[in-house]
Amino acid sequence: MKKIITSVFAIFLIAQILSAHNGSIRGSVQDATTKSPLFGAIVTLEGTEKQAYTDDLGFYQFNDLEAGTYKIIINYLGYELLTESVEVRDSETSTVRSFFKGTPIELQAVVISPEPEVNRRIVSSLDIHLRPTNTSQDILRMVPGLFIAQHAGGGKAEQIFLRGFDIDHGTDISLNVDGMPVNMVSHAHGQGYADLHFLIPETVERVQFAKGPYYAPYGNLATAGYVGFQTKNAIDKSMIKLQVGQFDTYRAVGMFNLLDQSQSNRSQNAYLATEYFFSNGYFDSPQAYNRFSGLLKYNTALNNNHYLSASLSSFSSRWDASGQIPNRAVESRQIGRFGAIDDTEGGNTSRTNANFQLISLLDDGSSVRNQFYFSHYDFELYSNFTFFLNNPIDGDQIKQKENRNIFGYNGAYQRSDEWAGTQWQTELGLNFRRDGVKNNELSRTKGRQTTLERLALGDVDEMNVGVYVDETIRIGKFLTLNAGVRFDQFQFLYVNRLKEGYDRQIASANIVSPKLNAYFTINDRLQLFANSGSGFHSNDTRVVVTQNGKEILPRAIGVEAGAMFKLTPRFLLSTSVWNLDLEQEFVYVGDEAVVEPSGETRRQGLDIAGRWQLLNWLFADFDVNYTFARAKDAPENEDFIPLAAEITSIGGLTFEAKNGMNGSLRYRYLGDRPANEDNSVIAKGYFLMDAVINYTKSKYEIGFSIQNLLNRDWNEAQFDTESRLFNEAEPVSEIHFTPGTPFNLNVYFSYFF
Repeated sequence: MKKIITSVFAIFLIAQILSAHNGSIRGSVQDATTKSPLFGAIVTLEGTEKQAYTDDLGFYQFNDLEAGTYKIIINYLGYELLTESVEVRDSETSTVRSFFKGTPIELQAVVISPEPEVNRRIVSSLDIHLRPTNTSQDILRMVPGLFIAQHAGGGKAEQIFLRGFDIDHGTDISLNVDGMPVNMVSHAHGQGYADLHFLIPETVERVQFAKGPYYAPYGNLATAGYVGFQTKNAIDKSMIKLQVGQFDTYRAVGMFNLLDQSQSNRSQNAYLATEYFFSNGYFDSPQAYNRFSGLLKYNTALNNNHYLSASLSSFSSRWDASGQIPNRAVESRQIGRFGAIDDTEGGNTSRTNANFQLISLLDDGSSVRNQFYFSHYDFELYSNFTFFLNNPIDGDQIKQKENRNIFGYNGAYQRSDEWAGTQWQTELGLNFRRDGVKNNELSRTKGRQTTLERLALGDVDEMNVGVYVDETIRIGKFLTLNAGVRFDQFQFLYVNRLKEGYDRQIASANIVSPKLNAYFTINDRLQLFANSGSGFHSNDTRVVVTQNGKEILPRAIGVEAGAMFKLTPRFLLSTSVWNLDLEQEFVYVGDEAVVEPSGETRRQGLDIAGRWQLLNWLFADFDVNYTFARAKDAPENEDFIPLAAEITSIGGLTFEAKNGMNGSLRYRYLGDRPANEDNSVIAKGYFLMDAVINYTKSKYEIGFSIQNLLNRDWNEAQFDTESRLFNEAEPVSEIHFTPGTPFNLNVYFSYFF
């Protein structure tokens, strides 16, 4: 063994000596208008097998090049093909800076890349270019197979469904904005609660997503997958947008450049984005939903090697809600479909964020990323799910409330090396997050004014430190291997304020998550892949301390295989089959302040996604997802997982005419699904169509959008719940639902300057 190691080291040393006199190329790719970097551009060195991909700052590098003249070909979706000639000298690094001009989307220009992240980016880039986004809900729907439901007024975080998971508000999906986590651990309403309403849709530049627990940089909650939203580093023009719609709906958006845009070679950008939203909603009882959001973002090149990005964002909202209603109340005509049993539900919430990132390029071509973030968060929610079941006189309204500060750090070191004809890309990462939650409360209330009983009240201090290594090896043009491992350490502290004295409980736990993925790129039209990995989601601190730190990091083990290929020059198709097993977990039910154990589960599925350019100006897309979800330890026919959707699909047609007309006609389909373990109660599915038409010119845009074009009656959220109405002697268990929006027309006007 010692001789083998010595021989390998000698060969590596000789290769380094022989290549030491060779030169290199360091380049950057930027948008020609905004001068902002373009991530994921494919850079090919003509006449060689070398290929590189731009990083977050738009940089790429080729090493070990013999002296001579090289031609670089750069390909990026939505931009013209670009070629550059570069002179390379011995022992020197040549620099080249490329500026891309935008062009209409052309699927014929898309090639299947050996880099899997680039392929995922192609799909999301297509979608974000072609799908209109007016709300944060529209942004979430960018993820193929992801469905959302709102069941307590517009201000509450949406319920999320993905890959056979009723994720609730974020238990099994990791969401972040500019690298800053959205999910709230040990939240008053539920684990992983992810309120994305602070994100202004017009500021989103790109969406990164992947399904499954296969990726080392993503730790807690990334079991069904992760979604990362990247806001724009720069805006081309300032803009004011005004929107008005049915049900007393009003929206105003402003985006303003704050620096002189006349500079031909800007090294810094700054802009301010604001959003105000108001709606009474389509319910009989007005929501009076108010929301204000703001984002201030600044980017600058401190010098040629150091880049700083800083942002401040804030939002606040308050709303009233009608909540979920029972079928029997509607069928008996006690209330209408849009009525309420308790219309005093609702709440208010706010979040303020500070986010700083410093990226440094080192002389050897490697990079170091340091990110620090802070969030202050307030939350207060009033709900009534069971009406008069527990309290026949005052009702069952509950209050959930908390005050939270989050401190976090993300660091990563990345480098690329070439050895023995292979390319090695290494990433070492460190994540730190600490949540300090004061007065995490659950109380029984009446009319949002009177506290009848406190069920839970305490302080949470939760800390997570994660380290990972992620190695990608490219063997020629055909084979890419990715292996990673992640280690996470948790510390949980809970102080129970309902007990006399200082009642403190502490626990800790850790988990190791290995990953292994392979990608075989047969040519630029076909790639086969196989993914495998282990992930996890942490449980609520109040569960952890009661279990003494045992069995509170349930592991998810997933495998997946599939292909991405171009059937024709204008038809991109991806398919995959997958399996995901989740271990035993203890779930803290925030609405009841109790712990419910659940057994092992298994989910298996098939995903199909297609993107098709029918004509130069007409595009079609579809996503079809099938999932078989069962509890492994339960008896047959009693092993259904409530609200696990079996079949889902989204898709539509989008057009972009040269005269400025553009729009889309889209559908959403969610099949029937079990509402309880024996499938005796069914949550009904729905098929909906939405439409958008815009007329866009250089100085203005005018348009309208329609939700539920066919004006169907549909239920957005559904639960099998036991409840009792005021005049009932005995409780009844049946479907309780929140009605979905009827035909809803909005018109808007944007002015660019």
